[in-house]
Formats: sequence, C-alpha cells, structure tokens
Amino acid sequence: MTDRELLDKIRNPETTNYGFNMLVRTYQQKVYWHIRKMVIDHDDSDDLTQEVFIKIHRAVHNFREDSQLFTWIYRIATNECLSFLAKKKRRFFLPLEDVQRELASKIDNADGIGGDAIQKKLQKALLKLPDKQRLVFNMKYYEELQYEQMAEITGTSVGALKASYHHAVKKIEDFLTTD
Repeated sequence: MTDRELLDKIRNPETTNYGFNMLVRTYQQKVYWHIRKMVIDHDDSDDLTQEVFIKIHRAVHNFREDSQLFTWIYRIATNECLSFLAKKKRRFFLPLEDVQRELASKIDNADGIGGDAIQKKLQKALLKLPDKQRLVFNMKYYEELQYEQMAEITGTSVGALKASYHHAVKKIEDFLTTD
C-alpha cells in the first residue's frame, strides 16, 4: 500500500483503524531500529516506538503532506530519541562518560545488536559521538538515506549534515584505530 493509500484509509472514517494498523505494520520495524540504534536498550526502544505511534495517531489527520509520510514519521521518531537521551542525562545528573559507559554495557549484553566483535566495537565508537552526529551517521550509514531526506527529517541544512557525517566518520576512524 502506498503512503497516499494509507493516508486515504486513515482519513476515511470507515477505514481509519484499518489504515492506521497498516501504517504501523509498514513503519513499525523501521522506526524501532531507527530508535534502537540511538538508545541501544530494547525496552526503551520498544517504549519509544509506542510513543512515536501514539503521537502519529494523534497528529496524522493534521499531516499537511509538505513532506513524504516517511520523513514526517522519522522526524517524530528522531525528536523522541533526542528528547529521551537528553532527559536521561538530566534525570540522573550523569556525566556524558557515565551515560556512554551504561549504553556500552548494554551493547555487550544486547540481543539484536550484531554479535561480532567488530560490530560491537563500531557501536561503542558511535556512543562516543554527540547524539546528533550519531543520528546523522546512523541515518546515512545504516539506513542509507539521502542528505535531502535527512535534512527534511532533522530540519538541518544539507551542508551541515555532510559536515556532521564527515566529522563522525573521522572520530569513528580515530577510535577504531587507537583502541
């Protein structure tokens, strides 16, 4: 089903529940993994994914279609991730290194995160990045999004995204070659 068909089903009072269920089926796994790469923990990712779809359910009738449905959904998921991570740091008054250490320990024990040592080392390197750089790296490297799509999702210019990605790659290379 295309995004247009999904929106038509959602906006039709007779098929709104069916349409929303199809939207969830279409995007749930992509949203979950987008979130999981940022927050690492399965339970937190699961909770945030539910929150994202609750927000989508409340707002989908107001979606103006200025962007693709997918980029609108990813923007909501991205904002939820960044808000969650910021709250986590504030709530526990944890220095950044303690948050990185906690997430790194979850990588070692996580189901669903690539089990080989190289993949885990890459994930730990990603934790050293600022949240927004990590987000840009994940969207470009893992999700293979175009810079234009990333710009719509994040509200950041293409030039700034390219710079962020370049800096992220350099920091990851430095981490992987020094450890």
